[in-house]
Amino acid sequence: MRRRRTFGLAAFGAAAAIALAACSSGGSSSSTNPASSPGVTGFNAAVTSVVNPSTTKGGTISFGNSSAPDSTDPGNTYYAYMWNFTRLYVMPLMTYKSCPGQCGLQVVPDLATGPGVVSDNGLTWTYHIQPDVKFEDGTTVTSQDVKYAVERTFDRGLFPLGPNYFAGLLGGNAAKYPGPYKDKSSKDKMGLTAVDTPDATTIVFHLAKPFADFDYVAAIPQTAPVPPNKDTGANYQLHPVSTGPYMFQSYQLNKQLTLVPNPNWKASTDPNAKQLASKITMTMNMNANDIDNRLLAGDLNVDAAGTGVQAAARAKILSSSSLKASSDNPISGFTWFAGINTTLKPLTNVHCRMAIEFAASKTNYVDAYGGPVAGGSIASTVAPPNVIGQKHFDLYDAVSKPGGDVSAAKEQLKLCGQPNGFTTGITYRSDRPKEVSAAQGLQASLAQVGIKTTLHGFPTGTYDSNFAGVPKYEAQHNIGISFYGWAPDWPDGYGFFYYISDGAAISPAGNTNLSQLNDPKVNSLLSKMAATNDAATRNSYTSQIDMQIMKDAAILPGVYAKSLLYRSPSLTNVYVQPYYGMYNYAVLGLK
Repeated sequence: MRRRRTFGLAAFGAAAAIALAACSSGGSSSSTNPASSPGVTGFNAAVTSVVNPSTTKGGTISFGNSSAPDSTDPGNTYYAYMWNFTRLYVMPLMTYKSCPGQCGLQVVPDLATGPGVVSDNGLTWTYHIQPDVKFEDGTTVTSQDVKYAVERTFDRGLFPLGPNYFAGLLGGNAAKYPGPYKDKSSKDKMGLTAVDTPDATTIVFHLAKPFADFDYVAAIPQTAPVPPNKDTGANYQLHPVSTGPYMFQSYQLNKQLTLVPNPNWKASTDPNAKQLASKITMTMNMNANDIDNRLLAGDLNVDAAGTGVQAAARAKILSSSSLKASSDNPISGFTWFAGINTTLKPLTNVHCRMAIEFAASKTNYVDAYGGPVAGGSIASTVAPPNVIGQKHFDLYDAVSKPGGDVSAAKEQLKLCGQPNGFTTGITYRSDRPKEVSAAQGLQASLAQVGIKTTLHGFPTGTYDSNFAGVPKYEAQHNIGISFYGWAPDWPDGYGFFYYISDGAAISPAGNTNLSQLNDPKVNSLLSKMAATNDAATRNSYTSQIDMQIMKDAAILPGVYAKSLLYRSPSLTNVYVQPYYGMYNYAVLGLK
């Protein structure tokens, strides 16, 4: 879960900023398609609707990036903005439906003809792929190309950056399989026994145990086909062989990537993507404020890194009615929160933990992250609203009493035998100014009820490995509260909750269950969710898990993260894809 665990908004791409590219787009080429329709307009219009729907072709869409991709290899990337961007050049087995609002949380077939067919008591998932999808060189994609793509992900030496779900979920020899480059068990380098390809259009996954969310795993770019004879290992990122609407024309690492239309792509086989622009470029390692200035000036189209605009541009947008009308402020899918240590006295008593929940000022929390526009909205549940099955509730008056409920907190302190308060430590990431401010704000609000705290700041790079993610360290240093943030690898309750709340997820280092919660009710609900194939029943567990975690007072939710995105009227088909928390890169065009 590294992608959504600790990288933060800049890394996982919580949002994107889009603006006019009058200088760089070159305008629209000749087209017989209908003129674009303005559709809906105004602030937040793209959160629930398509702005400027159009089929007009031509022009260059220019992305600016304040850093560089972790990798453009679909098997080796974990940034959400790259998972979104890869939709421009590859087709995984499954994908997310291209539509705004809650509609966009649906996982739907992409290369596959339908969802996985489950058999063998949930242990076998079978997918049939479309028979007429071609690579950019005109060769037909086969099921073996998909199997090979999955096998590559097992080589963590060459591909350490992507998720590792297949190694953990598959049966057979998956636990020991070294990847195709070191595979000596078969001449064709396809010795992963947990994946069968009985014919050219069928691929079968054999799981070690039932896992009902496997369609979501199949939507990760790692299932995008890779032709074995074109694989260049670590250098494959320089030119992944395309199955999507665009293909690589050139790529200078850390400098610029250029995509051009793939002549062998067919819209009929990839309905959730479009091939409208004549060219797409991404310029890397630009200054973030310069990206904003060029967006507002019309020299760039998209902030690829997905951080939303910086403070200076935000002030300009919010002070201008016209600029604000061309902007959006969606919830990203990320929750900023603090884990409350359930194993450390006196926090082993639930009423002591409840005292923290009541005393915390959510106003301070939101202000620390930049206020209601730049930071987000008050969180009263652990799961944000765009996790499937989430329901609103407010056990600790977070919304009704955002400054904290001092009297209720003091009553809980009496119930836990600490009427005068107690002392504990707070960890936070010292190189994140917003998190530093949030920790200081919590310290101040807890002091009002007699809970004295000591602040411990650590760098992000070692926060999980050496400090907050090490239960032994927390016990030795009286760490009762640890700041964190989370968004799921897929948008349902299991994808959100497992690594932050299941007792089985607690680890001696790199731990993400910072509360060290090991509640049998939570564990049982997550186990049921993993094994329940009926979607309605499975999704009903989301709110039950959330409610039990909050009853345990194991997590102090702070902010449902939001970012301010600038949307140019000259871009077409603009809307927020709610799973990625940013505009949908796969369908953009220009007037």
